[in-house]
Amino acid sequence: MPDLTQLVKAYDVRGVVPDQWDETLAELFGAAFVTVTDASRIVIGHDMRPSSPGLSQAFGRGAASRGADVVRIGLCSTDELYYASGALGIPGAMFTASHNPAQYNGIKMCRAGATPVGQDTGLDDIRRLTEEWAVSGPPATDATPGGGTDQDVLADYSAHLRGLVDLTGIRPLKVVVDAGNGMSGHTVPTVLDGLPLDVVPMYFELDGTFPNHEANPLDPKNITDLQAAVREAGADLGLAFDGDADRCFVVDERGEPVKPSAITALVASRELARNGGTGTIIHNLITSWSVPEIVKEAGGIPVRTRVGHSFIKGEMARTGAIFGGEHSAHYYFRDFWNADTGMLAALHVLAALGEQDRPLSELVAAYDRYASSGEINSTVEDQAGRAAAVRAAFDGRDGVTFDDLDGLTVTGPDWWFNLRPSNTEPLLRLNVEARDDAGVDRLRDEVLAIVRA
Repeated sequence: MPDLTQLVKAYDVRGVVPDQWDETLAELFGAAFVTVTDASRIVIGHDMRPSSPGLSQAFGRGAASRGADVVRIGLCSTDELYYASGALGIPGAMFTASHNPAQYNGIKMCRAGATPVGQDTGLDDIRRLTEEWAVSGPPATDATPGGGTDQDVLADYSAHLRGLVDLTGIRPLKVVVDAGNGMSGHTVPTVLDGLPLDVVPMYFELDGTFPNHEANPLDPKNITDLQAAVREAGADLGLAFDGDADRCFVVDERGEPVKPSAITALVASRELARNGGTGTIIHNLITSWSVPEIVKEAGGIPVRTRVGHSFIKGEMARTGAIFGGEHSAHYYFRDFWNADTGMLAALHVLAALGEQDRPLSELVAAYDRYASSGEINSTVEDQAGRAAAVRAAFDGRDGVTFDDLDGLTVTGPDWWFNLRPSNTEPLLRLNVEARDDAGVDRLRDEVLAIVRA
């Protein structure tokens, strides 16, 4: 029996095509997905990777073989697939490997209403069935094979987003958008159409081989083109999306990156105002202290969670939260079925900037109160041992506390750091925040000296 544990991750399926998986496996995944979700109708979308159309078609064949009707929405962003799942009220599957290199592909799956399918909510069952059926084939079924229809939801998706943020009265803005040859090149022209925006497009051609740069805007080297273009064009801001366009990264008019925590705080303030100054806001434990501070000041209730979209979405459902944000530039909205959409966050930034006269750097300064290190990775074989050594080094210091919500978080009077092991690699990930850069540098160097000893 094949072992698919390296292919089926905590939140999705992801691996190299055809080395780790192919259309034969995709068809079995489709059959298993329908079996586990007990769906009579599903929606499937895919990104621009060369392998995506074939894999998605195979998944659809597997789904139909178990009696499900298949709605094919074709080329789309991941949040467009979530929109379709939410609006149609049916489970969905998105074929994408997000920001991974071209030889990768994957499946992000959800139940009706864009509810995530993760390791503990059906993905492990899908993996086990797929492993069994790869040997024996799916069992016979009395179900009548499902049919298939093609449906374009881009206009409806765009209208839904535009209905959540009023951009009609903003001042004219020049915005550079780097699509990274990913799916925002498909969605941005429709979503931003008719607004008082001078859009300067970069790499809008859909190309799953990523000829210009990786479609991962959190890596600084992948936004250098955008930064230069913003400065050269004298633009008001720049937006960069990842490959499947569910994450959005922002640079200001100087070409300087705006921290995702600042965007989280900005959007949280706007969503609280839109909801009468009350509501719960979810933030993961790597986001800046600025986020819960600003949420409280705006009348909201901040709730701290582990890193990862399944935890965020779970807490949003449990608390009825109106918005959630992560340090990785994932932004989640109650009015988008608790799913993440970088495009809606981008619309909020455009609205906030366009509703007043200051440049973006001045606007976001109020939401960015602390210095931070960003995420620093260290290759470590004994992750638990190194983390224990760090804990021991800080244990007993005045005013220092520990918590283990997700990895090790150590908090002092005017600083904190988090040390988390990677789930898939021998890495420890360090994030540090303090009052100023000097404080960050001191703490970072002390912790890394122990981690890398």
